[in-house]
Amino acid sequence: MKYLQAQMSQLVKSERELQLKLKNLMKEHDLGKAHALKALYHAEVADSGKYMNAYKELDGIHSK
Repeated sequence: MKYLQAQMSQLVKSERELQLKLKNLMKEHDLGKAHALKALYHAEVADSGKYMNAYKELDGIHSK
């Protein structure tokens, strides 16, 4: 599975829990949004993460 910033942004917009985690990551680690999104991807999506299936569903939408 490949990281796509636009796809990850869409997933975050649709999941309130991810929105909160993104804001927390940005604040806690003084990260910009792009870096925080990638960190969130590796923590919550990649390697059978909690949101992997939701991310894969968006893959079908973005590849059309």
